[in-house]
Amino acid sequence: MSLSFTNSITVQSRARALVPLCVGAGAYLFFLYIGDTLLQDSDSFWQIKIGQWILDHHALPYFDIYSFTRPGEPWISTSWLSQILYAVSYAHMDWAGPVILTALAIAASVAIFVYLLDAHLEIPRSVLFAMLAVLLSLHHILARPHILALPVMIAWVGVLMNAADRKVTPSWVWLPLMSLWANLHGGFVLGLALIGPMALEAIWTLESGKQIRLLARWFLFGVAAMLAACVTPYGWRTLLGATNILNLGELLSVISEWMPANFASFSAFEGAILGLIAIGLFRGLTLSPPRILLILLFTWMGLTHVRSIEAFAFLVPLVLAKPLGEKSPLPQLAQGTETPAARYVTMMGALMIAAAAWTSTSIYMSHHRFTFTMDQTPVAAVDLLQQRKAQRIFNAYQFGGYLISRDIPVFVDGRAELYGETFVMDFFKAIEVKKLDNLMRLLEEHKIDATLLVADSPAAQVLDHIKGWKRLYGDDIAVIHVRDDGAGAAPAKP
Repeated sequence: MSLSFTNSITVQSRARALVPLCVGAGAYLFFLYIGDTLLQDSDSFWQIKIGQWILDHHALPYFDIYSFTRPGEPWISTSWLSQILYAVSYAHMDWAGPVILTALAIAASVAIFVYLLDAHLEIPRSVLFAMLAVLLSLHHILARPHILALPVMIAWVGVLMNAADRKVTPSWVWLPLMSLWANLHGGFVLGLALIGPMALEAIWTLESGKQIRLLARWFLFGVAAMLAACVTPYGWRTLLGATNILNLGELLSVISEWMPANFASFSAFEGAILGLIAIGLFRGLTLSPPRILLILLFTWMGLTHVRSIEAFAFLVPLVLAKPLGEKSPLPQLAQGTETPAARYVTMMGALMIAAAAWTSTSIYMSHHRFTFTMDQTPVAAVDLLQQRKAQRIFNAYQFGGYLISRDIPVFVDGRAELYGETFVMDFFKAIEVKKLDNLMRLLEEHKIDATLLVADSPAAQVLDHIKGWKRLYGDDIAVIHVRDDGAGAAPAKP
């Protein structure tokens, strides 16, 4: 091998090492620039509020303290670590803190994703898959705990997939990833569920004797992973808390992020599914049954709940990377050619990229102030309710987080697993006035003295014509109704 060829391979190796970081930095700057779009879900308010409560009390919640409809009911926070991180960032930097934290998590996700794909695919294809994954996930990229857990999910599945590809057991060194995931977000149950299909992939082409031994080692790893998931302040209750959301039945069909995918008009997800089929046909891919099972699982998840499209976007390429790479294998780079000087150059390049990203952050933040989307923050309406000392407010679902941030007990909020399927479905039917009796029954049953509803909601329009209620305030965001006789609400201060 000539000296010039060896040097070119070394340069190529250093360049490849920096690609994931470059792509991650690009993703970070992009989401920093559109940071206001990350602040569109009122759940961010109560996530931060709970994080602040944990820091103030040096304890974790075991009961509800934010609603007047479920006070004292058992409830645990399976995202307590994410909530603390968001609370700390918000306390130090206002809304810029959660935006930067979320952008960093997306950057880490993209960097890890490209790094894992880079082992099998060319750089352009790895970067293209990363761009497509981000595009598919845009609707659910918000300043909320699931984004902080996203890089951990990708890394965990990468570890499992790499072990399955090599027909070995994942190293137990990676078990802390599962513990971290379990403390960041309840989605860790997916990581546990994937151990089975990955184990089947690992043993698929082995001889029967080796299959049994390897499967036994994967089983032990799965048990260890489940124990690692219980390394949280809540212990084994973390597993129960994380699965409660899946038992909400019909309710999951009316909460926007848990709704099934809608193909009434063409969407990026629809294009991705068609593209997946086209790739399989064009490349003539032959996949093992366990890989087919994994792809079908991720596709079914995305079709069933739109919030799962990000899992489809980031995990399907990891499953396909090795089969696609075998169709057009990468040239093997020379081993042992990296000198200390070359590694130093690579490290310096990484530091320069990080420094450039942070400098850009400082410059951008010096003239831009991040703000939460207005339709989730009925500031003027809540100011009036506080002035009137309203105690029991029948609030719109999307206003629950903001009310919690203002220390006002809520009727309902985004913690659907706390309220249960029956209660929340009853609430939604009342809001839509599918039965007028539902609305009036809830108002009387819970001794409501004021309502805070979305301006164009059917319930708000109906209350304009119901005897015993009057509209007190209205704007483009929210409408307030109070009892006509003033019961339950003090008169407004002069």
